[in-house]
Amino acid sequence: MAEILSETDRALIGALRGNGRASVTELAHGLGLSRTTVKTRLDALVDSGKIRRFTIETDTDVEGGVRAITMVELQGSMSRGVIRTLSRLPEVSAIHSTNGAWDLVVEIRTDSLAAFDLVLRAIRDVPGVVNSESSILLSHVGG
Repeated sequence: MAEILSETDRALIGALRGNGRASVTELAHGLGLSRTTVKTRLDALVDSGKIRRFTIETDTDVEGGVRAITMVELQGSMSRGVIRTLSRLPEVSAIHSTNGAWDLVVEIRTDSLAAFDLVLRAIRDVPGVVNSESSILLSHVGG
């Protein structure tokens, strides 16, 4: 069974997903942690294999990993709290408000289907989330 990451490790990975070139100092400042803590956790994540490489993202298809869009229906006036909670999930790469039947569209990136399942469970457990529907992105076909 996979080892569960601490909230600090998840936040660090999320920050690196946003900017894989960020310095330890920038990461520490952005996460509100000491530089020593960030360096220690980063080294441990690399040593344990949780972070296997630092890479770039392009607009071309990328093999591996899971990308998905999750539509979320909210209960009443809970949107700010839900958005704040979802923003803390490192696997959430973007959150958009929308019109129609769904209140939010959430972009998710994980390294496996098992990790994707955990994120969906976390989203569904957020107070104020009434319903959700997800679509896994398969292949880029244009645009």
